[in-house]
Amino acid sequence: MSETKKSTFEQQLFKAADKLRKNIDAAEYKYVVLGLVFIKYISETFNELYEKLEADEYSDPEDRDEYLAENVFFVPATARWSHIHNNAKLPSIGETIDEAMEAIEKENKELKNVLPKVYGKANLDKASLGQLIDLISNTELQAENEKSKDLFGRVYEYFLGEFANAEGKKGGQFYTPKAIVKLMVEMIEPYKGRVYDPACGSGGMFVMSEKFVTEHQGNISDITVYGQESNQTTWKLSKMNLAIRNINSQFVSWNTEGSFLKDAHPDLKADFILANPPFNQKDWGIDILQDDARWKLGVPPNGNANYGWMMHMLYHLAPKGVMATVLANGSLSSNTSGEGDLRQRMVEEDLVECIVALPKQLFYNTGIPACIWYLRREKANHSKEVLFIDASEMGYMKDRVHRDLADEDIDTITQTYHNWRKGGDYEDIKGYCKSATIEEIQKHKHVLTPGRYVGIPDEEDDGIPFEDKMADLSAILKNQMEKEAELNQEIKDQLSNIGIDLDKKELDQEQGGSGHVGTFNF
Repeated sequence: MSETKKSTFEQQLFKAADKLRKNIDAAEYKYVVLGLVFIKYISETFNELYEKLEADEYSDPEDRDEYLAENVFFVPATARWSHIHNNAKLPSIGETIDEAMEAIEKENKELKNVLPKVYGKANLDKASLGQLIDLISNTELQAENEKSKDLFGRVYEYFLGEFANAEGKKGGQFYTPKAIVKLMVEMIEPYKGRVYDPACGSGGMFVMSEKFVTEHQGNISDITVYGQESNQTTWKLSKMNLAIRNINSQFVSWNTEGSFLKDAHPDLKADFILANPPFNQKDWGIDILQDDARWKLGVPPNGNANYGWMMHMLYHLAPKGVMATVLANGSLSSNTSGEGDLRQRMVEEDLVECIVALPKQLFYNTGIPACIWYLRREKANHSKEVLFIDASEMGYMKDRVHRDLADEDIDTITQTYHNWRKGGDYEDIKGYCKSATIEEIQKHKHVLTPGRYVGIPDEEDDGIPFEDKMADLSAILKNQMEKEAELNQEIKDQLSNIGIDLDKKELDQEQGGSGHVGTFNF
């Protein structure tokens, strides 16, 4: 199936599912839909192994240990999709699904307190719920030659993005647009090691890292993910998302205090750090963290957590590690409360490797212009240099309010970075990229806005002689002036129809002195 067909299929499925939510908010409904997609997925995976065991005379398809050995969730009989589908039209279907969720959690300890149990609520129309189950049941019939379980993994991911879009600002708290995540992952290349996200949302950074490894013929077991999330419901989404991708989420933690006040991984030194923390977060706890070991470059201000997040991530970065974090553009130039001093120290200690300016309107939750910081402990070929990439004009409008980066845009940025970092075929391109020395950055008082360094692109010569351009422009100007005269006369005529003579008033003003020039007293 082509990518176009896949997208169309997923869009159609989401639209059909969304029609069934009726009076339920998207924020609440996403748990209903994603929970069902999750059960469908693990049932498909379970059934695949069940059939193999059933065909083996020496195996018991109901033996839980058989599934544990293959890293497959054991699904008890009352929680299997076939049972749910058979009861879809009964008034008690809500209770049936809630009981199924509880049964799955009981059999699989890593899913304890993770799955949604919202199906028995009075505001959820049970007839619509039955229709939703039918819709999901019929989905694999449209999947052509694709494995059903793989299809539902992709559907889960697509639905996360669509619900984030529907929720707007709230949606952005748990979902980072796929294109941004892909760009970050493709640039830092997490082949093997520990991957950390201190504000992990629904786990998109981990899912994309897994995709990167598999697409490059790597072994998913070569990476271990570490994450932390302060919102419990978002953490549950991440646990389901990772389970669908067969990613071990043992070290993805939740607590209400968050990464600053209660670091879940205090001793972690990560090889790769990927994050999209909250932009410009206020009152984040520095007043009680003044002497924290994480502030090696200085104490970040309490009024904005941007540098707090960077210091936290640098603290957890391994000696040869690399990190990528999305931040508001203000982080590139702000001098408020010592932020300029922190940025200067980061530059002069040669930690900043690359800055990418992103286009506007990429995010669901904010219109604030954003950028990606790439920090690395050990630079290979460009010590005391920083690569600036201005991608602010890239991308396309996917709808009236949201921009997206095409795969070609991501490839261009990624290739530029890797050519520069690995000593390949790189050259500065005016208006797009510039490799600047620390001395050049000092001249700009350590402001890291890419536009300052890449400049404005030269205007391309279109081959049209100046004389021809001037003649064309003169003709356009003449036409516009004639049109202006016509419109002015039309205004005078219309005013004359209601008893106002502009020509007479202009004459009166000329005779009456300069004090009233340009005014009309009707």
